[in-house]
Amino acid sequence: MSILSVLLPWVLLVSLAVHFGAHVAIIVGLVKERAFVRAAVAFFVSPLAVYWAWKAGMRRRVYVWSTALALYALSVALA
Repeated sequence: MSILSVLLPWVLLVSLAVHFGAHVAIIVGLVKERAFVRAAVAFFVSPLAVYWAWKAGMRRRVYVWSTALALYALSVALA
């Protein structure tokens, strides 16, 4: 049993959880800015959430969202 086979499920789980958490944080940020329609649409259409978050100045959340998604995609490819 290699270290990759032990570590990979945890990386998948953590990266997906961080991605989901960042997405929820973006939605909450949009709601706080009174962009209720954007928040509702962004809940279901992820790329729009990132775009609107970037426009609203939530850069750190966008970076976390993007990094977690990239790590998750890499982990899925390795699995």
